[in-house]
Amino acid sequence: MKKLAFLLPLLFCFAIASAQQAQPVEMADVLRSSGKIYVVIATICIIFAGLAVYLFSIDRRLKKLEKEN
Repeated sequence: MKKLAFLLPLLFCFAIASAQQAQPVEMADVLRSSGKIYVVIATICIIFAGLAVYLFSIDRRLKKLEKEN
C-alpha cells in the first residue's frame, strides 16, 4: 500500500512532464537580449547566499545551546 501511495504521484508527475512540449521561453530571450538576465541571476545568488548565511548562523546558535545543556 505504501509503495502504491508513493508510485501514483510519481507516475502523475511523469505523465505531466512528458505531456509538455518544448517551446522557447520568450521572457528569457528578452531578458538575455537586453542583458537583464544577469541582474536576475545576481539577485537569485544574493538571496541564496543570504539564506545560507542565515542557516549557518542558526546552526551555530543551536550547537551552542546543545553544548550548554
